[in-house]
Amino acid sequence: MKRIKVNGKQVDVDTDEGTPLLWVIREQLGLTGTKYGCGIAQCGTCTIHIDGKAVRSCVYPLSAVTEHNEITTIEGLSQNGDHPVQEAWVELDVPQCGYCQPGMIMAVSAMLDETPNPTDEQIDQRITNICRCGTFQRVRKGIHLAASKKA
Repeated sequence: MKRIKVNGKQVDVDTDEGTPLLWVIREQLGLTGTKYGCGIAQCGTCTIHIDGKAVRSCVYPLSAVTEHNEITTIEGLSQNGDHPVQEAWVELDVPQCGYCQPGMIMAVSAMLDETPNPTDEQIDQRITNICRCGTFQRVRKGIHLAASKKA
């Protein structure tokens, strides 16, 4: 049994320490907003925050966190969907199919915490999540809108 902190709540999980956090979050805790994409940390669909940093949870083992680390999933980003990134996404109708968007939103929100007003070049370097629908231009517009909402 291991105690971890997810979305502000201490929870006990009973699974192998080598299990990727993605599966702990989805299967043990029932938080299905974090999606499975590639399983090798390439696509970013599984992005969560650990202590405010974007992490690809499909390759991040349970053993790497303690009860002192703050794990945040898309469900914990905001209570009412009112995080500036979520608001910008809705306002600009950023997603097409939407499957990758929880991970995209988590990656963007972490980036904006560190770089409040990113340039297009910084966005290209930091946001490496893959969107199969190809909404990257809308994502970029959404990032700039979210940055203005946070200011």
